[in-house]
Amino acid sequence: MKPNWKEILADRLKLYGHRNWLVVADSAYPAQSRQAIETIVADEEQARVLQHVLGHVHACEHIQPNIYVDAELKFVREQDAPGVDAYRRTLGELVKGHELRALPHEEIIGTIDRAGEKFRVLLIKTNMRIPYTSVFLELECGYWNPEAEKRLRATMQSANGKRATRALATRS
Repeated sequence: MKPNWKEILADRLKLYGHRNWLVVADSAYPAQSRQAIETIVADEEQARVLQHVLGHVHACEHIQPNIYVDAELKFVREQDAPGVDAYRRTLGELVKGHELRALPHEEIIGTIDRAGEKFRVLLIKTNMRIPYTSVFLELECGYWNPEAEKRLRATMQSANGKRATRALATRS
């Protein structure tokens, strides 16, 4: 029996870490050709799929998400895409407590493509039929943060500088 999207997600989250991506996509999202971009279909409402994905990600102590949306979503009008206003409200509730970052659609697709050069991406297509509604989760380490990384790099640079100074002094 073929595993369903929820089983595949649970399996991948055990493997995924810093620099992997999850995408909860609308039904027209393109099938990208990079081998590391795995596309599966969840023929369900996008909000329900996103809620499930976020719940699983939050239950994982080893990862945390940076969440991106298409910048175009803000400008899609209800008269052109019925249901978009309700979707934006629902999305706001689902990602409450997270910074929601917006990038142009083509830029995000390019970012996913580049990520697929070195890292795995799981793309879950939903039955959503409103444009620019895909949600992109860039996974980060759940037990380390950018501030700690910055301090670590500064300490390493300082230590390397001191070693280089000592090496020059001993050669003189």
